[in-house]
Amino acid sequence: MLTCVIVAIDPGHNIGIAYVNREGLLLERFVVTLELLDTFEFPGESEIVVGDGTGSLHVQKRLRERNLSFVVCSEEGTSLKAKELYFDHHPPRGLMRFLPKGMRIPPRNVDDFAAYALALRYLNDTAEAKIRHRQHG
Repeated sequence: MLTCVIVAIDPGHNIGIAYVNREGLLLERFVVTLELLDTFEFPGESEIVVGDGTGSLHVQKRLRERNLSFVVCSEEGTSLKAKELYFDHHPPRGLMRFLPKGMRIPPRNVDDFAAYALALRYLNDTAEAKIRHRQHG
């Protein structure tokens, strides 16, 4: 059982979910439907982060119905970051290696990696807020 993780949710037609530890390491990733989200198990003591993009209100509603608390985070730029993270985890092979990074297209949807990008943004924003608090405190 995973504890003390960030569970990031990238809402949309396909819902990406990523479990990420406090150091930013990707532990697990999933792509589910809204219906499967209703039965999805969240690790104890996890912080749930939901992207603010398309479908966010539906996901937020489902989480509230389950009495789960969450934080909403900006999804700006997470699609591009998701492609980058995908290729970090699945380095291109063969001729694909010679294509410029911006021209590479993942062979599957990367909603799970978009959720990972969201978790990394949340961790970064949280760390920056703590630093600002210490500087002003």
